[in-house]
Amino acid sequence: MARTRVRNARIASLVALSAALPLLTGCGGEDAASSGTTDDTSHKPVVVVTTTWEGAFAKAAGAEDITVIVPQSVHHAPDYDPKPSDLAAVAKADFVLYAPFEPYAAKIKEAAGSKAKLVEVNLDNDPAKAGAEVVRLGGLFGTKDTAARWKTRLDGEVTKLNGELRAAWPGGKSPAVVTQVFSAWAAGLAGATTVGTYGPEPVTPAQLASLSAKKPTFVLDNAHMSTGTVLPDSGAEQVEIVNYPGEDLDLLAVYGNAAAELKKAMG
Repeated sequence: MARTRVRNARIASLVALSAALPLLTGCGGEDAASSGTTDDTSHKPVVVVTTTWEGAFAKAAGAEDITVIVPQSVHHAPDYDPKPSDLAAVAKADFVLYAPFEPYAAKIKEAAGSKAKLVEVNLDNDPAKAGAEVVRLGGLFGTKDTAARWKTRLDGEVTKLNGELRAAWPGGKSPAVVTQVFSAWAAGLAGATTVGTYGPEPVTPAQLASLSAKKPTFVLDNAHMSTGTVLPDSGAEQVEIVNYPGEDLDLLAVYGNAAAELKKAMG
């Protein structure tokens, strides 16, 4: 009965917040976009993001006023349950960025009101996909030039890191890896040969036998969804890959940190 009262109170708070937001919201998301080829300096978009991952994409695209809802201390962000005070942050936003795998996305949508532009972000650190997503967001924010410059930096950084990792291949050969589905980008960064994938669900006994039989040198696990040692007794060294940027919202640092962990393992 107590749970029912709490749930009803939360729903009532969200409904009240949703009703109030149109009155509180200032300029809308549509005004923030620019169709020109240069950045629109007349208006800097106010962006609210669910996590630092979306925040890093927004920063790379040129946004400067960014509010992150989910605290970085929450290791598995999809488990976070937004409070009405969290959702109130969208009241003055031009854009609200979220990912489809976040179960609270519906609450974000409900609370965003009619002025803020809701943007679903493809959170994939694969360099080609990340670069394309940043450029897309730059088009929405009116910061195309900034986004394009960041993509150029990303391309250069990835080329450098890939060269360093290839030089570190054990025995000069591309290592065989098994990777969690959200860490596959790191295998590509290293030029590794992916012989199997798993997740996001825990590995089943049948998968364990099948993946171990492929004799991978490394297992690239997802630090945010880890269930412990993935292939015990297989002889494969497990490398934890971190997808979420830190509070500085530096997406390039994610690639550098992953490369450092991979080089350490291959060294």
